[in-house]
Amino acid sequence: MSSSGTRTDLGRALCIITGASRGFGRVVARHMSGLLKPGSALVLAARSGDELRAAAAEVTGAAAGGGGLLVLCVPVDLSHSDGVTELLAAVKTSYTDDMDHVLLVNNAGSLGDISRYMTSFTNMAEVDSYLSFNVSSSLCLTASVLEAIPRRPGLRRTVVNVTSLCALKPHCSWVLYCTGKAAREMMFRVLAEEEPDVRVLSYSPGPLDTDMFTLARSRTADPDLRKSLSDMFAQGQVLTCDESCTKMMKVLLEDQYVSGSHVDIYEV
Repeated sequence: MSSSGTRTDLGRALCIITGASRGFGRVVARHMSGLLKPGSALVLAARSGDELRAAAAEVTGAAAGGGGLLVLCVPVDLSHSDGVTELLAAVKTSYTDDMDHVLLVNNAGSLGDISRYMTSFTNMAEVDSYLSFNVSSSLCLTASVLEAIPRRPGLRRTVVNVTSLCALKPHCSWVLYCTGKAAREMMFRVLAEEEPDVRVLSYSPGPLDTDMFTLARSRTADPDLRKSLSDMFAQGQVLTCDESCTKMMKVLLEDQYVSGSHVDIYEV
């Protein structure tokens, strides 16, 4: 720790990051690798194996302590239970008893169909598919990791939910995304109440310059929201993933947040 009491690293940790092949998740993997002590493991999960391997190469180059970091790529589709099971198996093989921190970053997510309004979503299978990937997989993975690696003296357990303003505020034509983010946020608030030894953070990274933001600008059905997004981009109000990730690492290292709370980048 520094003289101010703030940690300077994440310890000898097992870090699991979903949606790690691109965008914010990929940058989180790179930043975290530089804060891990030798003997740590980083498990990266996403659908694309090729992009995951490219992310792993970046991580290896950024690793702290001259290396000593195990990086494991797990190409899985978390919208299916088999994907969660496969990722959990990789988590179990990567964990060792001398680790002092387990950190799960639930970053994987999708916008859903934002080209339509709520009244067009009459197909239950379509909605179920979205919620399976964006809500159910996050719940089941988190529960499975905490069950597989239970509390013990000297072990910190941290769960991060990458959230959004959409968890708190409705956005026209984004019914699936808003619903998924709101459900996940309440899920992790419940976890914080039930498991007081687990540090739970819902971090809202702000508007990020990613493929998702580009898609949102072009596909959003609601004209007012589409204009707002375009204006935000034109006025330089969209953040880089590095800017936002630096703030998230600051929150995790200072460790002063209320467990289960929503922390927005603009509050850091």
